[in-house]
Amino acid sequence: MRGKKVAVVIGLGQFGIALAHTLSREWEVLAIDMDQQRVEAVADSVHRALVLDARDLEALRSVVSADFDEAVVSMGENLEASILSTLHLHQLGVKSIRAKAISEDHAAILELVGASHVIFPERETARRVAEQMMRPNLVDFLPLEEDYLIQDVPIPEVFAGRSIGELRLRTHFNALVLAVRRLAEPHFLFLPGPDYVCCAGDVMVMVGRRGDLVALASSAKLPPME
Repeated sequence: MRGKKVAVVIGLGQFGIALAHTLSREWEVLAIDMDQQRVEAVADSVHRALVLDARDLEALRSVVSADFDEAVVSMGENLEASILSTLHLHQLGVKSIRAKAISEDHAAILELVGASHVIFPERETARRVAEQMMRPNLVDFLPLEEDYLIQDVPIPEVFAGRSIGELRLRTHFNALVLAVRRLAEPHFLFLPGPDYVCCAGDVMVMVGRRGDLVALASSAKLPPME
């Protein structure tokens, strides 16, 4: 199992199955659950799917090693299985372990036994949905430090026909364009130059502060030209 990155997903509820399906597009994924039907549901789309009790250290050792790039424990509702699986993955030397939690206490225990990242899927989804409801003109986002985001921003209509250089987005909005996704010709243009002319329907992938990107996305007039 080498060449691609390798991940193990333990717990095949809705979150685990969706995660395994998505990762398997580019990674080799080992999917594990104690339920035969859940394993069968994901078997055709992953590298390997097994019925196995991850609470059993020796059983887990037989299929997982420190060579795995990532591990995800996604059975948050079963506290015993969640905690023991995380502990065992840590004992086996897997360095990056993401574990689903259902409470702050659960998260604290997971971190103590070896989780490097704790996931609150419902909370994170709720925040994303709330952001989209409050700011529907901001398509999607990735939070960074100090209120910075990497954000999909649909190009305001008034920007169409103007070059990135003319718009001076760094000066007026303190924002940088990382890529442009053209809807007419679905593909990404990475690091577009100042001579790139914005087209109606373009979506800019930008980095900047939340307030600045909101202001940019809602612009009804052109910034001052120089």
